[in-house]
Order: sequence, then C-alpha cells, then structure tokens
Amino acid sequence: MRNVQGMDAPHRWMAVPAGVPGVAWMMVAMLVGFTALNRQFVDVANLVNIGSQSSILLLIALPMTFVILTEGIDVSAGAVAAASSVALGCVMQAGAHTWLGIVAAIGTGTLFGLLNGSLIAWLRLPPFVVTLGTMGMAQGIALLLSGGQSITGIGTAIPVFYNGAVLGVPAPLVVAALAYVLNHVLMYRSRVGIYARAIGGNPEALRFAGVSARAWQIGIYTFAGAMFGIAAVLLTARMSTAHPTASLGLEFDAIAAVIVGGTSFEKGKGGLPGTLLGVLTIGMLRNGLDLVGVPSSVQVSCIGVLVLLALFVEGWKTR
Repeated sequence: MRNVQGMDAPHRWMAVPAGVPGVAWMMVAMLVGFTALNRQFVDVANLVNIGSQSSILLLIALPMTFVILTEGIDVSAGAVAAASSVALGCVMQAGAHTWLGIVAAIGTGTLFGLLNGSLIAWLRLPPFVVTLGTMGMAQGIALLLSGGQSITGIGTAIPVFYNGAVLGVPAPLVVAALAYVLNHVLMYRSRVGIYARAIGGNPEALRFAGVSARAWQIGIYTFAGAMFGIAAVLLTARMSTAHPTASLGLEFDAIAAVIVGGTSFEKGKGGLPGTLLGVLTIGMLRNGLDLVGVPSSVQVSCIGVLVLLALFVEGWKTR
C-alpha cells in the first residue's frame, strides 16, 4: 500500500500545475521578468495604466470569443472600429449631441456585424474571406470620410469621461467591467453561449432541436460589431480625436488574446475568463516592452511568440 501511495503522490502534486492555464504562467513570468528589468512596472499607477489601456482591447476580444467559439473569425474588427470612430467624429464635428455621435459609432459597427453574419450564415461563405472583404470596405469608408486625416472638434464630453473616475475607479476600467459582466451573462446565463458552442462544436444538434443556427450566427456577429463600435467610442475618447487608422491591428491583438486565453477554433472549447487573462497578458507585454524601450514594430513579433508559447504550454499539459 505504501508503494502504491508513493506512486500516486507525485500525480497529485502534478495535478495542481496542470490545472493552471498556460496564460497564467505567462503572466507570472512577465511579472517577474519586467519587474527585474524595471521596478516601475509594478507601481500601482502603472498597473492601473495597463488596465485602462487594455480596456479597449477587452471590448474587442470578448465578442471575438463568441465568434471563435462558432469556428469563425473576424479580421475586420480593427477596421470596423476605425469606421465607427470616424462616424462618431463626423457627427460630433457637425455639432450634433454627444449621444448621437455614440449612436452613430455603435450603429456603424452593428451594420458591419450584421453584414458579416448575413454573408457567412446565409451564403455559407468562409468567415475569413467575408471579414477580410468587409475589413477593406470599412477601412476605405474611414479613409474616404476623414480624408485620411484626424477628425478634431469632437467636443470635450467624451474625453472628459475617459479621463474621469467612478467612485475612484478610472472610467475605462468601469466600462470594461460592465462589458465583461454583460458578456459573462450572455455566455453563461443565456442561450447565446450555449448556441455559440453548439454552432462550433455540434451544429447538427441545433438543427434537430429546431433552433436556427444561421439566425444565432448572424446575431453573434452583429453583437460583435456593436461591441467594436463601443470600443471605437472609448478609443476616440482616449485620443480626443477620430483617426481612420488608429485601431487597425487591434484585431490581431484581440484574436491573439482569445487564443492565448485557451479558446480553440474547433469544438467550442474556451471561455471568457481565459480571454480576460489573455488581454491582460498582452497588455502587460506591450507595457513592459515600452518600459524597456522595445520599438512598437518589434512588439507585434513578441505577441506572436507569446501565442506560440502559450499553445506550447497548453499542448505540453495535455500530453
């Protein structure tokens, strides 16, 4: 019996690290590494700054999780956010009320999401090809409306809100928290999460249950577009201007965050907690690289390495 127990004990000890997501190990490694290189990394002000900067990425990565769970992808996210930001800027520059600008941004994102979902669900076109096309459309519209220049004169209400606080908590963190709660409810307390996983893992089950997988797929892409519009409002508020290219590339970071967080492109595997950790990990990585003076052009490569490393850790755990 002692020999058997002795054999079992190591397995029980190994079960603890095996249950920790690979992204968590990445966060710990970066926390230790960047702190050793620059003590400013762990300052409270810098950590709050990481959270605030990551809020925009979180608004894009959360709905991207739903999209990827359906075995889809949306590479138009950054361009749609840019078009939404320009729409907000044009409305505000014309002297309209702040809320009309916000509605214009969210409405623009929603329309692009509806277009993506309709083409993918009803015409059964590949998500990558469809969203690649709408990415070009959105980017072209943003450049056309703005003339390729920043749109100023958006007023002070939105920037003031971004730089403000709610009960001592920075406003971007409050928006990010509310967005996470909304997406959490949809994922784990409603049919949206169930059907998203089913579309990606077992669409036939939905058909046998009399559920329209196409309608739900369109709804998921439309919701994602609306969230991209909200992210555009936050980005415009942070910059105090609407720029047609400021959000380009955010789709890469968002997809990377979802993948690093453990969501798979097949069989509906993954969830929002992992995405949240993935967003924070990428936020920590970019912030840490900034502190040590790494050029932004190199940071994209570092994020790619992070994705591969996280996948390696997950693969090693499941061996």
